[in-house]
Amino acid sequence: MKQEYSLLREIKRLKSIRGSGTQLVSVYIPAGYNISEEVSRLRNEYSTSSNIKSKQTRTNVLGAIDKILQYLKLYRETPKNGLVVFAGNIAGDQSKSDIQLFSMEPPEPLKVNIYRCDSTFVLDPIEAMVEKRDTYVMVVMDGREATVATLKGTHIQVVKKVHSMAHAKIKKGGQSANRYKRAIEESIDDYYKQVSDVINDIFLRGEFKEKGLIVGGPGPAKENFVKTKALNYQVKILGTYDTGYTDETGLNELVEKASDLLKEQEAAKERRVLERFMKEVAVGGLAVYGYDKTRAALEKKQANTLILNDALEMYVVKYKCSVCGSVLEKVETGSERQTKHNDGGTFGIVEEKDAIEELIDMADANGVETVFVSMESSLGKEFMMGFRGVGALLRYK
Repeated sequence: MKQEYSLLREIKRLKSIRGSGTQLVSVYIPAGYNISEEVSRLRNEYSTSSNIKSKQTRTNVLGAIDKILQYLKLYRETPKNGLVVFAGNIAGDQSKSDIQLFSMEPPEPLKVNIYRCDSTFVLDPIEAMVEKRDTYVMVVMDGREATVATLKGTHIQVVKKVHSMAHAKIKKGGQSANRYKRAIEESIDDYYKQVSDVINDIFLRGEFKEKGLIVGGPGPAKENFVKTKALNYQVKILGTYDTGYTDETGLNELVEKASDLLKEQEAAKERRVLERFMKEVAVGGLAVYGYDKTRAALEKKQANTLILNDALEMYVVKYKCSVCGSVLEKVETGSERQTKHNDGGTFGIVEEKDAIEELIDMADANGVETVFVSMESSLGKEFMMGFRGVGALLRYK
C-alpha cells in the first residue's frame, strides 16, 4: 500500500507540471524490452528533434532526451515490470532552463512502448494501474475451451486454459441416441467441473479476498456454466457478458465490457466503508478521526481499517525558533511550511515527514487494511471537509 501511495503522490506531482509547447518527454519501456533498442530509438528521436524550428523548444527537447539517454546507461536490462521515464524543463519561467528527470517502475508489467513530446507528461497508462487495486477473477468460455484469469488494476494474469473433449472423444458409433446424449452431457459436466475447480482454487488460495467472478464468452455455454452451481457458494458472480473470443483477446474484451461494473464495485466498497464510519462516529462507537487519534489507534492496535482521502497531503513538521531555539511540532496540510513565533522570531523547518506515509506504514505493519476514498461522492466530500480526510474503523475501544 505504501508503494501505491508513493506512486499516487508522484503522479499528482507530475500532473501539475506544464511545459511551454511540446517540451516534456515521456518514455514507456515495456517489461522485457531490449534497453539498447530503446536507446537507439531515442537517438533517432534526438536527431529528428534537431530540426525543431523553435530554438527554446528544440533546446528543451534535446536536453530532456539527452538526460533520459544518460539515465538509461544505469540499466543493462529492463526492470521486471518495465520502466517509465519523464524529463523536461520544469522551470516556471520558460526563459530559464531547469531540466529534471523523473522515473518509476510500474506496479504491474507494462505492455505499451511510448515515446511522446507534449506540453504535459503522458500519465494515463501508469494512472490506470493504480485506479483499481482489488483483484477479480475472470473466465471467458464457450462449449469447447475456457480461459481463466485474474484481474488486478489493468493487469490480466492468465491462470489456466481448459479444453473440453466432449465432442472429440465421444463418437456416436453403435450407441443409442439416449446413451450418446448422456455421454455428451456427462462430458460437458466434467468440462464445467474442471473450469469450476480452477476458479474455486483461486478463491481458496486467496482466502476469498478476491471481489468476485466475471464471466464472458460467445454463445450459451457461459450461462449454462453459471447454472450448474459447481462453483463454491462463497464465489460471488458479478456479471455475465457476451464476448467474441475465449482467449486473451476475449479477456481484454471482457474487461472493457465490464468497466462500468468494476467502477461500481469500487464505488460501492467506498460507500460501505464511509457509511459505517459515519454511523460509528454519530453514536460515539468504533471509529476515530483526525491524525492524532488515528495514529494512536494504530499504535494501540485498535484499528481495523485505515481510511484516507486519496488526494490528501499531510506532513508532520518540526520548526525551530531562530531567536529562542524552542522547537514546535505541527501537523500540516498543503505547502505552508513557516510560522511566526510570538516573540517576533521566525521558525525554520528542522525536520519534515510525510504523515500519510507514516500511517500507511503502521497499518501495513499491523495487518490493517487501508482504504483510499475520493471526493467524487457526497460522503467522500463530507469525510474530507468534516474529518480532514483521515480516520479509522476500530476493532474495539
